[in-house]
Amino acid sequence: MRHITGLILLAAGASVLLLTGCATGSRVSAGGPYHVTANKPHDPSAVRVKVSLSRENVYVMEGDRSLMAAAISVGLPNKPSPRGSFTIYSKQEHKRSGEYGFSVQRNSIVATTAGHAGGHYVGYPMGYWCEFAPGYGFHQGFVHPTPRTHGCIRLKGEAAAKFFALVRIGTPVNIATTQPEDATIGPTVQRVDDSRTPDPPASVMVSEAAFETPSGPLLE
Repeated sequence: MRHITGLILLAAGASVLLLTGCATGSRVSAGGPYHVTANKPHDPSAVRVKVSLSRENVYVMEGDRSLMAAAISVGLPNKPSPRGSFTIYSKQEHKRSGEYGFSVQRNSIVATTAGHAGGHYVGYPMGYWCEFAPGYGFHQGFVHPTPRTHGCIRLKGEAAAKFFALVRIGTPVNIATTQPEDATIGPTVQRVDDSRTPDPPASVMVSEAAFETPSGPLLE
């Protein structure tokens, strides 16, 4: 299974099923559910997303009001997350990767790329997809304490679903090395380390169970 692990963690952001423990404050904990608070905006058109690459935080703001702040995984140095100003232009709750995934055959499920898939190809789960540049988006997946993705921005568990609920088509996104909120909100963001969290079985990854759906209301 470990030969599948590298592709899952680097390429697509696996679902965060089967985890235990939790993180509070700025402490780093291994794995576990990731609980964040997300507040309803007074004016959805005023919502703005700010990403701090150095702190690996995302801040969803309405003016000076923080609606949600969460830890994220960002792009590796050789596959960086884009920097600059963007807008959310596509949302898909249950998206799968068109580049990395599994070849599902009668007696096996093997990690592969789309161009080399035999049998039936099933892309890696990228739940709560919010695309801001071609091939780049926010989505649900494992979150690490150091850059880990191929440029996408991963949010863990319910944070991804709550982010999805807060943004809409046209929501502005700014991605930069630092953000002003790093000094004020940043120290309070809950951290998490999924680097040693075991991958869900491949049989789960190719099923609808790979998409984690939080229970209860998303926004307060």
